[in-house]
Amino acid sequence: MSKPIYELVNDLPQKNLTVFVLRSLDKVLPGEWENIVGFENTIRQVTGESDAALIEQIGARAIQLYNDKSEGYQRAMWLYQTIDSTGRALGQAALAGKVTENVPFLSIVNRLTPKPEKAQTIDLCMKLVTEIVAFCKINGIPGDSVGDFVKALGDYGGESLIRMAGLVCFDGLVPLGPNFIKQTETILGNLTPKDLDSNPAFKAIKEAIPGGKPDDQLTFIGSSFESVKGWMGNFVESKGITPQSVVANIKTFVDVADDKMDYVGAFLDISTNYYEHTGVQTLARRLVERAVAEI
Repeated sequence: MSKPIYELVNDLPQKNLTVFVLRSLDKVLPGEWENIVGFENTIRQVTGESDAALIEQIGARAIQLYNDKSEGYQRAMWLYQTIDSTGRALGQAALAGKVTENVPFLSIVNRLTPKPEKAQTIDLCMKLVTEIVAFCKINGIPGDSVGDFVKALGDYGGESLIRMAGLVCFDGLVPLGPNFIKQTETILGNLTPKDLDSNPAFKAIKEAIPGGKPDDQLTFIGSSFESVKGWMGNFVESKGITPQSVVANIKTFVDVADDKMDYVGAFLDISTNYYEHTGVQTLARRLVERAVAEI
C-alpha cells in the first residue's frame, strides 16, 4: 500500500506547476475545479459538516474503506500515480526550485525531447484506459465496463471533469494538434502488440489493462478510445478549444513558447502530475461520500 489516504490528501500541494496548469483550465470550465487540500478540509467541503465528532467519524470510515484491500480504492490510486510517474524524472530535475509563477519555459527547452507521434498517441490512450479502469475500481464494477464509464462521463464534474479536460488539452491538442482524434484513430489502427511493449506507459500499467493477452489488450485500448472519441470531439467543439488557446491559457501562469507546441507537450508531460493530483481528490471525495452514506 502507498501512503494512507489522509496523508495523500494532506500532502497535496496548494501551489506548484501542476496546480497552475490545472488552473489554466478555468478558462475552459469556469469555476469547475477547486484545489481542495487536506483530509479534514475535504470532509468539510464534501459534506458541509462542521461537527468535529462527526467529521472524525466520517474520516475514520473513509480510511477504513481505503485500507480494505477487497475494495478497489488502492488499485485506483496506484493507477493514477503510476501513469503520471513515467518520464517525469528529467522534468523534476530540470525544474527543481522553479515552483513559482511564470516559470521560464525556454530555460529548460534544450533538455526536452518531444516524443514521436506514435509514442504520444499511446500515452494519450494509456491515460484514457487508466481513467476507465480506475473508475471501475472505485465503483466496484468489472474493469472492462467501458459502457458504464461512458454513461457516467456525461455526469462528470469537479476534479474528475478537469482531469478529462486535461487529457484532451494537455495530452491531445497540444502535442498532437487539432486533428488528434483522427490521428489517434489512424495510429491505433496500425498498432501492434510490439508497439505497445516498447512504450513505457503501457509497460507501467499493462497488468491492470483488461484482456490479459497483448492482442486482447490492444483491442480493449482501441474500443476504449472509440467509445470516448465522441465525447472528446464534442468537448473540443463546444468549448471552442484549440492548441493555441490551451497554450495561451497556460501562459497566464507559465512562460511557454507558442511556436513550440511539441516542446510544450513535453514540458507538461515531465513537469506535471495532474492525473495523480486530481485522482487523489477524486478518491477522497468518493470515500467521504460513501462513508457518510454508511455511518
